[in-house]
This record gives sequence, structure tokens and C-alpha cells, in this order.
Amino acid sequence: MKAKIATSIALLFFSLAVYSKDYKASFFGIESNGTTMNTRSIQKAIDYIHENGGGRLVFNVGRFVTGSVYLKSNVTIHLEEGAILLGSLNPFDYDRHGYWTALLFAFDQENIGITGKGVIDGRGYPLALNILSMIHKGIIMDEKLNNDRPNEGLRPQNIYFKGCKNIVIQTVTIKNPASWNQQYDQCKNLLVDNITVDSKNYWNNDGIDIVDCDSVMVRNSYFDASDDAICLKSHRVEFLCQNVKIVNNMVRSSANGIKFGTFSVGGFKNIEIINNTVFDTYRSAITFAAVDGGIIENIRVDSLKSLNTGNAIFLRIGERRPGKKGSMKNISISNVYAEIPATKADEGYPYEGPVEDLPRNISPVSIVGMPDVAIEQILLKNIEIHYPGGGNPNYAKIGLNELDKVPELPAKYPEFSMFKELPAWGFYIRHAKGIEFDNVTITCKKKDYRTAVVLDDVHGIQFNHLIVKEPGEKKKPVFSQNSTDIKF
Repeated sequence: MKAKIATSIALLFFSLAVYSKDYKASFFGIESNGTTMNTRSIQKAIDYIHENGGGRLVFNVGRFVTGSVYLKSNVTIHLEEGAILLGSLNPFDYDRHGYWTALLFAFDQENIGITGKGVIDGRGYPLALNILSMIHKGIIMDEKLNNDRPNEGLRPQNIYFKGCKNIVIQTVTIKNPASWNQQYDQCKNLLVDNITVDSKNYWNNDGIDIVDCDSVMVRNSYFDASDDAICLKSHRVEFLCQNVKIVNNMVRSSANGIKFGTFSVGGFKNIEIINNTVFDTYRSAITFAAVDGGIIENIRVDSLKSLNTGNAIFLRIGERRPGKKGSMKNISISNVYAEIPATKADEGYPYEGPVEDLPRNISPVSIVGMPDVAIEQILLKNIEIHYPGGGNPNYAKIGLNELDKVPELPAKYPEFSMFKELPAWGFYIRHAKGIEFDNVTITCKKKDYRTAVVLDDVHGIQFNHLIVKEPGEKKKPVFSQNSTDIKF
């Protein structure tokens, strides 16, 4: 997998280097005054460059207002430092294709990019309010309007590329979308490098969504999102999201840091998540969810820091679509340091995660399959987790003699908090087999009534050098029910 991704990225740089001619935006009458609507001028420039051998459309210092434009093969939008591409505040300046609308579209193009030290600013908050106003007037129809939040498909993303090849998104700042920030759907050979994502000015502001893509590198970037920050999805049964590397990123979210799903129809294969830091995140540092019939296979997580994050690791198989059960196997998670806070991790950020979704007594790691579909072959190596402890048994306590009270909830949206109170303060593992703990240390600061590790319907688990530190009376570190082949 490493060789394949490296080769793809090398070819990508070569392809873009061929088309290096620069065209200034001003040459096409594109105005930088922050008020002129430049949609048609920008589109004309892109079309001209595409038709004349390719190159870069270069924006110098200024504020360039536009509605939807379409990137074409062999064209790169280059935003110099001080250049800001501004989304129009008029909802009718945006096109819609299928479910989605966006500021920058590309369909079935190749050798395209967005580069430079400039900014794409979708101005999503005022734009969303303008969309809401049109909904209330009956001009825009929204049958899914909920809590006065327009449907995410009616609100423009900053970037939506589908079916494209050889894409570079590099060094730019992408901020303030009205919906998801950037979505790459069924694309191949995608490099996202050294970008800054500020995606927390409205609901559903994912940082980046990689959907059914092949050969992707996301590296050296900063993500701050009100929804999932780095999110891999699979929308189609005939596709996989595969051969993806997520390397050396800083991630903050009022949902999940790095997540597979929730859409997981085809699945995910050959993914590496290396040397990432997740901080001040409401839900999980990493979430892998196979809940729509797809697979999750051959995943490696190495060198993960989870600082002030509500949950460290959440692995889940579910069945949101009747008869469509996912699968999950061959996952290695190593060299993890995690600190779970006693208070709400994203407190003070815009669009915080909902308090009502949180359990009162959090379990830092949950690995939960289904009674007839186990999670398989999981390695947990060199893991250090610090948990505040102080669990309160008055919050819907589930004792070790009543583990069947933990609901299965196969059709529920997968989040670590979905089961509410769990009986473990460290690891809760249910419906799994082939699990290995190797040098795992979990520390509980305050006395907690729960057991450190709880196993329910787990078959084949090896504990090599498990260290449990907690104050108060000495408890057995591991409790098991309906489980076999447990080795210490």
C-alpha cells in the first residue's frame, strides 16, 4: 500500500508541473473589490486556461466574490497570500447537483488543484441565514427543516469534487462553509497538504469528507470543525474508500476527530493514520463504524495523541439498514497517549456538542460488535490512557451481574455515547474475537465504582503487560461474561 500511494502522489506532482503557465485573474476582468460578482469572469478564465493547454489562475491580494464555478482539467486556482475567494451571500448564485451545492465544483476532471497561501471563505453563517429566510418565505422548499436549520444539501459546501483524478489542495485556508467544508467523492490520487481548515461557523461543518476515494494523502494540516473533522465515508456499494494515509495533522472537533462513517455502504480498506494529534474534541479521537453493510479492513493507527477528548477509541459494527451488517477486522492501534477530561471537552467553542448526548460516566475505549457479527483481529499496543474517574453509581448504574442491560441498538447512529452508562471505566469490549493487548496502561485518578476492563461475549483475548492504576480498594482489573480463551 505504501508504494502504491507514494507512486500516485509522485505522478500527481509530475502531472501538475506540466501545466505551469500563469494567468492573472485581473487579465479576465475579475475584480478584487469585495463587492463585484465575479462568477462569470472566473468561469471564463477557467474555461480559457483549460482550452489553451492548462495553467494556473492566479489571484493576487484582494477580495473576490463569486457564486458556483467549475474547475476544469489541467487548471489550478492559485491564491496568493492576501487573496480571499468569497462565497456570495445570495443563495441563488449557487448551482445544485443532485443532493449537493457548492462554491467550487469539479466533475470528472483531472490534474486540478487549489494552492497558495490565500483563503476560501464561504461566509456560511450569513449565507445559511439567507437560505433560511427564503425557506420561511416559501421560495426555497426544505421538507427536512429541523430546529430552523436548513437541510445540509441546500447549504453550499466550499468544495465538491466528484470523479476527478490527480488533485492537489495545498497550503490554502478553507473556512466558514455553510455545510460540509470540502468533499471529494469517487476521486483518485488526491493530495491535501499543509492546509488550514476553520470549519465551525454553522451546523454540519465537517472539516474534510473523503467519500469512496482511492489513493489519498492528507498530511501536515490543521482542522478545526464543529462537526467531524477528518471524515471518511462510503456512499456506494460498488466503491471502497481505500489506500488512504492521514499523517501528521492537528485536529479539533465538536464531534469526532478522525472518523470512518457514518455512511459505510461499500467500506474502507488499507488506511494508515500516523502521527496525529486530536485535542479539545467532544466525541472520539478515532471512530470506525461499519453500520451500513460495508467492510472495514486493514487499518493501522500509529502515534496518536488524544488530549482533552471525550473518548479515545470507538469501534462499532451496526445494522442501520435491515439485513445489511458490516464487518470489521485486522486493525492495529499502537503508540497512543490519551487524556480524558472530567468536564466537557469542547466547552466554549462555537456549536458545541449537545450535553444531552453525553453519558455521565464515560468509558474511554469501546469496541462493540453485534451478537452475530464480531469485531475481529484487533491489536492494542503501547497504549496509555489517563481517566479522571469519580464515576457516580447513581447515574443508571449497570452492575457486572446485569450486563445484558446494555442495549444492542443496532440501528442507532453510532457514537461512543450511544449506550449511555457502561460498566467499565477503561475498556468495554462486546461481541469481539481475536483481541490482543500489548503493553497497555490505564490510570484512573479518582476512585471509580466500575471495573477497568469489561468483556462480554469476547472469544480469544490475550493480555500482555496490562497495567491498571486506580485508587481505593484493590479490584480485579478484568471482568468477563460469556467469554472464552482469555489469556494473561
